[in-house]
Amino acid sequence: MTASTFCLQLPGPAIPTTKAQSSPGLLGRWALWLTELRIDVDLSGRDIQREFDALYDRIRTNHRTRDAMRPLPLHLRGLVFRLREADGEYFVYAIDPLRNRIVAYTVFNRLVEVDRRTDRHLRAPHTKVAHGYRRMGIATAIYRWWLDSGRCLMTGARQSAGAHGLWMALARDYELAAVRIDANKRVQRLQLPPPPGFFDALDTRLVLVGRDCRLADFTQPAACNGQ
Repeated sequence: MTASTFCLQLPGPAIPTTKAQSSPGLLGRWALWLTELRIDVDLSGRDIQREFDALYDRIRTNHRTRDAMRPLPLHLRGLVFRLREADGEYFVYAIDPLRNRIVAYTVFNRLVEVDRRTDRHLRAPHTKVAHGYRRMGIATAIYRWWLDSGRCLMTGARQSAGAHGLWMALARDYELAAVRIDANKRVQRLQLPPPPGFFDALDTRLVLVGRDCRLADFTQPAACNGQ
């Protein structure tokens, strides 16, 4: 495990983003523009809890991993949340203390597709939730904590239908943007609406902008949509 300069501050209460509120019809238009986004990942898996139990056993028997975990100030239906950082990636575990088991897991991955400048600002989240704990708002709480900490999120090459719905819900409170990663690993912000079929390409993504962050810090305007 290595030390990281990617510092996180624990967020205060969420404050609605006025930019999102100022355009009440924006999300409806997004829904139409993004109908061709790649939503084809199924993370439902019947063996997720078995995977979590094995992970929990490894954590409990590895004192370095266990000691590196710190609590997060998230309160959701009696669950306990723990954070671990390794090599610039962040791992959040939701634990049910009554059953003494991990019930959800989020990793904020670094994006190998982007340059070093962009890497300081963006992570791609991936979440798994055990059966019986879904629709409790676990992923929403974790993503809001991250965004309120002043960091941004970018989708991976694909999204599950559930993840896409979560992003659309978060876009009510946080700025949502469409971007393209160019051949030089730079992130280009796209004008809206993008042309039909544009989201078929694997280099097009969505970004959620964290509290007090600016797209201009890590994006540049695209010279021409679709080029």
